[in-house]
Amino acid sequence: MKRPELLCPAKGIDELKTAVKYGADAVYIGGEAFSLRAKAKNFTKEEMAEGIRFAHDRGVKVYVTANILAHNDDIKDARRYLEETKELEPDAFIISDPGIFMIAREVCPDTELHVSTQANNTNYRTFCFWSDLGASRVVAGRELSLSEIKEIRRMIPEELEIECFVHGAMCISYSGRCLLSNYLTGRDANQGECSHPCRWKYVLEEETRPGEYFPVFENDRGTFIMNSKDLCMIEHIPELVDAGIDSFKIEGRMKNALYVACVSRTYRAAIDDYMESPDKYRERLEWYKEEIGKCTTRTFTTGFFFGKPGADEQIYDNSTYVTEYVYLGQAEEVAEDGSFILCQKNKFSVGETIELMRRDGENTECRVESITDETGNHIDSVPHPGQRVRVMLSAFPEEQDILRRKESDKG
Repeated sequence: MKRPELLCPAKGIDELKTAVKYGADAVYIGGEAFSLRAKAKNFTKEEMAEGIRFAHDRGVKVYVTANILAHNDDIKDARRYLEETKELEPDAFIISDPGIFMIAREVCPDTELHVSTQANNTNYRTFCFWSDLGASRVVAGRELSLSEIKEIRRMIPEELEIECFVHGAMCISYSGRCLLSNYLTGRDANQGECSHPCRWKYVLEEETRPGEYFPVFENDRGTFIMNSKDLCMIEHIPELVDAGIDSFKIEGRMKNALYVACVSRTYRAAIDDYMESPDKYRERLEWYKEEIGKCTTRTFTTGFFFGKPGADEQIYDNSTYVTEYVYLGQAEEVAEDGSFILCQKNKFSVGETIELMRRDGENTECRVESITDETGNHIDSVPHPGQRVRVMLSAFPEEQDILRRKESDKG
């Protein structure tokens, strides 16, 4: 069996380092231009250089997205952006627009080119088309079943890699090419500014009765008619490997470090266990399911992998995430006495019971013993987002350990 790559998202430098530390083989990131996640923090040129160095020093690859659907005004800037970014030595560019692909082939002849899912890659002739143009990898459309992917694998060149999304949010539009955001808000999803109107609640207004709203029902269960559950294939690693998928991709370039750590660590363990022994994978299946359920989710679906989704793949009564754990921050600069610096992400207090999420798969429950502010004063809680404090726990942390608190344990 060929070991698949685990490809994880990062919206910023902290998330990139988290993905690397928690098991990613490769990380995909966006710069400040030409990325389909304009609302993410994204990377400055300096941060991108730092992130690529950090990953490469640890044997992890970095792929840079340049996957907008370009207009005429984008072409000149795209060439300049690719010329500047190639100097940072990313391992690949992820591109959807044929025009930008051809520019990248001219400007970056020694850098791998991956074709984004935005290019609607749903048949083997399309895969072969991109291969003939010089692509080393094609990201399969999320509308494909496992049987279709297996057929594509049989019909394409052996050296052409297949990448598939295996976890994360699902877009209601075909291969993510949506016009709804542009129409309703003027924010173009294909230029990276999606306002996610598929998650909104809708009502119906009759033309002759302005101001009188009628609810939109589907099977009498609610009005969120375009709100998909999140994709999760943690229970189906054997089927994914058998289909010949080279890279397992996690969605989430808008997500925080807790999400990145949770999915990276769980899929890393599942892949490694299966490659070591299918029996070991089956024995630990409940642990994977339990851990992946601790991520922020909209509950789970297997998407199109086993056929077209039915009515049960939608969430009809709300558009909110289920959040079981709150992200508090990561341990930095751990001292000999076990105290460490933490940049606070959510409020916590002395005396609370929290959890250390470790890279090796262990979760350690512990107590917050003390908190000291930047001036050395002892404080009872950390109420200000972004505040840097020194923390002492009843357990000894390691660098990059995640601190999280179960929602029901909030003091």
